[in-house]
Amino acid sequence: MRMRKVRWAVEYLPNSKVLVKDPSSNRGKWKELLDTQELHVELGCGKGKYSLDMAAMNPDMGFVAIEKNESAAGIAAKKMDDDQREKKLRLIEGDAEHLNEWFADKEIDVIHLNFSDPWPKKRYAKRRLSASSFLKQYIQVLNDRGSIIMKTDNASLFEFSVPQFLKEGFKLEELSVDFRREVHDEDAITEYEEKFIEQGKPIYRAVFLKESL
Repeated sequence: MRMRKVRWAVEYLPNSKVLVKDPSSNRGKWKELLDTQELHVELGCGKGKYSLDMAAMNPDMGFVAIEKNESAAGIAAKKMDDDQREKKLRLIEGDAEHLNEWFADKEIDVIHLNFSDPWPKKRYAKRRLSASSFLKQYIQVLNDRGSIIMKTDNASLFEFSVPQFLKEGFKLEELSVDFRREVHDEDAITEYEEKFIEQGKPIYRAVFLKESL
């Protein structure tokens, strides 16, 4: 389901403190900008709670949240601006297909795919953030020890994604088909994920490592 336009969020977004209006100008400089040695990037951050909480839980790490939906990005921006916790966090409003324009080769340490849009119809498979065209970009921007953490409630997307990663040369480091059966205090929970946990539905999670070539 596509999010309807939220007027106040769209109007708020351009004046946000966390919004990076020209992300390509920071290409190769993100760690300097955020004063960090470890750069995390979330693709499709939605309303921003995951990156916001992860950044607050790990104040020494730098986080860049990316969201292409203008309304969702505006809601995320307001939430991030209002939060008073110590954090190193920025927001980009744009499509992840431009990742290589915004980040230099080997600049990112961890990419987060947190409950990405599953694009369930086969004709839209190329739009999935685990499709081959995106994975090739991730290989470029991840450093030689970089990783991708994927989490989803959608079994079909998970079954599609794991072979895609392996086909592109990633190494499967961790895999769980019921991640929340145990407590993971190190991993933030969004309102969206909380609903599935309350319903007793499994959360699928995998960690993939870039294989240095």
